[in-house]
Amino acid sequence: MNALQDLYPDDFAHCYGCGRLNADGLHVRSEWHDGECIAHFQPRPYHMALPGFVYGGLIASLADCHAMATAAGASMVAARTEPGRDATPRFVTASLHVDFLKPTPLGPELELRARPTDVGERKVTVEMGIFADGTECARARVVAVRAPTTMRARASG
Repeated sequence: MNALQDLYPDDFAHCYGCGRLNADGLHVRSEWHDGECIAHFQPRPYHMALPGFVYGGLIASLADCHAMATAAGASMVAARTEPGRDATPRFVTASLHVDFLKPTPLGPELELRARPTDVGERKVTVEMGIFADGTECARARVVAVRAPTTMRARASG
């Protein structure tokens, strides 16, 4: 199965966090599994805030991009298409709230786990956690909306 981001339209695949066409990006890869979206990310030494800890801005970026994929996956299920097999619709962030529960250690691979809590035709709300070695370090609530056509025209023009 493909990651949801693998099937974003080319004109929406340049995101720094999850765009497959951004050579310098983070390349977050989210997979849909039975109503939950899961991704793994290995922070690098340059993602440091303080020695031994991950920069909070990276945590927020991971939450943002993973939540957009989760929203897309949830909308696909609602439309009776298959996440990871069919073209993935693109969502953008309307609201991002991150609670930093514990300092995130630099070293372990991070696990991102998200579930949609409210799925509408245009808007999806996502709740998610970011874990290091099984400990939840951050929690996010994200509101995603379908990318407006004006963004597509700008991206491809």
